[in-house]
Amino acid sequence: MANVQSPTVENPNALIPVHPAIERYMRGLVEHTDHPVLIEMEALAKQKNFPIVDRLVGNSLEVMAKMIDAKRIFEFGSGYGYSAYWFARAVGAEGRVICTDGNAANKIQAEQYLTSAELWDRVEFHVGYAQEIFLQTEGMFDICYNDADKGGYPEVWQMAKDRIRPGGLYIADNVLWHGRVAVEEFTDIVSGWTEAIRAHNHMIFNDPDFDTFINPTRDGVIVARRKMA
Repeated sequence: MANVQSPTVENPNALIPVHPAIERYMRGLVEHTDHPVLIEMEALAKQKNFPIVDRLVGNSLEVMAKMIDAKRIFEFGSGYGYSAYWFARAVGAEGRVICTDGNAANKIQAEQYLTSAELWDRVEFHVGYAQEIFLQTEGMFDICYNDADKGGYPEVWQMAKDRIRPGGLYIADNVLWHGRVAVEEFTDIVSGWTEAIRAHNHMIFNDPDFDTFINPTRDGVIVARRKMA
């Protein structure tokens, strides 16, 4: 996960996919999932303006993983373990969530948080470049989750798609990029990222081996299911 600030402020042409009042209402429906560790992680994200998927998307990640009985998940970009918290809950005691992040300090924080939540034993956390770690990791996955640097989104898709088992999922966050993908004029947080996300989304929707949709909650989450043979 890129440790960059939220791109909403500096883009005057940004679109808000879901009205904030609707998101507040939906978040209120999942407040019962509060856990002391979860609250701490969300407070840290707010304090440091660190990009996490937050409660609504996290809840959906857990539900989707449970729906396909996911037991092996690879994360391209894990930050300090917020999305891994939700996936680790879903995979159960015998499951495994393989996390990646370029910052060793994030691994230390993730271990602290997920140990407190009694989930660390379901996690395998690697420090380094996510794509390289993926190439070094053998086998197929029930879910490949992409929240790495946005410029690498097309590459991640190309790498991951053939290693998702039939019926498994490819999931990526930030695919609406605060509306930049839908407007002609925008100020990009990093040059070329919007174009990369657009290319990424186009490739997935045009891949005949996957059924795909975008959940517009927060910054947009793409979900692609690999078709059964």
